[in-house]
Amino acid sequence: MYKLFPIMDEKGTGSMELFGRKTRKNSKHTKYANKILNQNSSHKELISTSLEQNLQEIMNTYGHSTDLVVRRLEFGKDGTIPIGLIYIDGLTDSKDILEALMQDLFQVYSLEATNQQDPLSFIKDRVLSIGQVKEANAFETLYKAIASGDTVILLDGNSNGLISSNKNWKERSITEPATQTVIRGPREGFTETMRTNTSLLRRKIKDPNLHLENKTIGRVTQTDVSIMYIKGIVNEKVLQEVRDRLDQIKIDGILESGYIEELIQDAKFSPFPTIYNTERPDTVAAGLLEGRVAILVDGTPFVLLVPHLFSQFFHSSEDYYQRADFVTLIRIIRYIGLFIALLAPSLYIAITTFHQELLPTALLIGLAAQREGVPFPAFVEALAMEVTFEILREAGVRMPKAIGQSISIVGTLVIGQAAVEAGLVSAAMVIIVSITAISNFIIPAFNLAISVRMLRFGFMGLAASFGLYGIFIGLVALVLHLCSLRSFGMPYMAPFAPFILQEQKDTIFRLPQWALLTRPQIISKNNVVREQPPKSTQG
Repeated sequence: MYKLFPIMDEKGTGSMELFGRKTRKNSKHTKYANKILNQNSSHKELISTSLEQNLQEIMNTYGHSTDLVVRRLEFGKDGTIPIGLIYIDGLTDSKDILEALMQDLFQVYSLEATNQQDPLSFIKDRVLSIGQVKEANAFETLYKAIASGDTVILLDGNSNGLISSNKNWKERSITEPATQTVIRGPREGFTETMRTNTSLLRRKIKDPNLHLENKTIGRVTQTDVSIMYIKGIVNEKVLQEVRDRLDQIKIDGILESGYIEELIQDAKFSPFPTIYNTERPDTVAAGLLEGRVAILVDGTPFVLLVPHLFSQFFHSSEDYYQRADFVTLIRIIRYIGLFIALLAPSLYIAITTFHQELLPTALLIGLAAQREGVPFPAFVEALAMEVTFEILREAGVRMPKAIGQSISIVGTLVIGQAAVEAGLVSAAMVIIVSITAISNFIIPAFNLAISVRMLRFGFMGLAASFGLYGIFIGLVALVLHLCSLRSFGMPYMAPFAPFILQEQKDTIFRLPQWALLTRPQIISKNNVVREQPPKSTQG
């Protein structure tokens, strides 16, 4: 049977879509899952009143790991109240909590009668003033706190424990994003720490309506996943859809936001991404102001932004820091680069193979002279060059930074020149492949650029088989596929299809800031006015 959940269309009506994988009752996977759940059932047991029994349970669960620190102390009058401290070495700032206990607890509590106040409440209310402190009564909560860098405090004779938030793990400093550089704009990027990322967003949006919801996903990793949105601007139906899809995820581990992206995306077999990922806080802040929902995953600097439409993959955060006329020119160039990256090799193959009459005579003679000694057809020639360039590009990414760029540039020049001199490829094909590769880098979104690279090979095959007719058929199929996609209920090709005239102010063209008076209504129809028009000073 399949799990079903609602998907909203542009009119807000609900429909049911299949989500998840097919499962069979009493299958081997179900039995194995039940076995794992039974093995982990002890995690949900309640804490005992015996301190020694609780400590032994924790140490047995962690397999007596050497980085698990268990401290036994005594306090109260004549040391009559045993206490246990549990934390992971390297994740916890143990100095703060030990100083608080040693200086405050032993000096203050020993002067008072132990029966005046419950020891656990006394520690929570009067001793531990170093951060958030909460109570827990189940081992499952304690294990998650210990693994998160908190310190657990257990008292003998008390069935509740205290969790003190004093994380102190090593984290990367805030640096400029490596994958989304800009000439003008902020130089700060997200890090692998969740709380650092949320603070970067709250620095930019100081409205108290910026809400944060936390979830824990992953049976083994227990990864913290947060949802951020602006109350009053966000589309409530989209927000609820995000919650439902995250709740549907049943997996043992989440190590990066790519896991979440692949599990909650709309089109699971489409080459086009329907979720945007970025490591720039200003990009996420701008998306939140338009009514989108941000999904933050602990342990990765890439934040997901939904819903995201096709036209928005050609927008850069720098587009809103430069002049409107300059940005419009750049966006037009990006769309031209998209068509070059997608169709340039296939058009060359189709024209030189089937439609030579489309070329001027002088150009046709020059191309024929270049290809005179090439033993392969144009398709094989283009395929070999494209595959070679993809190998060089991937090798340049994986090589050490000190030599990666040099190897990729030198390798491309040397191999291209040697292939032309050896008569394996023509010089025109080297030019076509080069301009195609350069045009691919114009697309701001890396995941969309990968989609174009994959589709390029399909169009090359159509061109080699049917010429321009094959390319035309492929374009029709591609447009139909794009128009069928949705991103969390929103039409993927909006505002082109369906065509929305008022939304054209910030698609291919960008009007000046004073003309962008409303938010994109295709995403959210709440609080659409973002700027009041200037009042006229004429009498």
